[in-house]
Amino acid sequence: MNKPGMNKPGRWPSELRLKDNGRALAVKFEDGAEFALSAEYLRVMSPSAEVQGHREADRITVGGKRRCAVIGVEPVGTYAVRLSFDDMHSTGIFTWDYLYELGVRFSEKWARYEAELKAKGLDRDRPGEA
Repeated sequence: MNKPGMNKPGRWPSELRLKDNGRALAVKFEDGAEFALSAEYLRVMSPSAEVQGHREADRITVGGKRRCAVIGVEPVGTYAVRLSFDDMHSTGIFTWDYLYELGVRFSEKWARYEAELKAKGLDRDRPGEA
């Protein structure tokens, strides 16, 4: 039985593993879904208020993270992990549901991110925010 606020069946990770010297996070879920999420993708999609803001209008597009790496994975209760990146960003708490969403909706989210970079004159190699 699911309680309000609890993960849906199958959205529970069975494995989290850093790959390629922290350049990717491999996530396997009990429902069989598997995703290899790049550190760059995780960093620019961080659920932190610093990146997402408190409302859509506050959201920041972060450029220059192509070569970033995850340097730490810390459990947060039983529902999430805090990822630390080599640029010292560590305020995002990635719930299991959010990691699943990032995997399932990668193409859509990445296309939106690339369009935002272009519209704001940013790119994946030069640091910057807009």
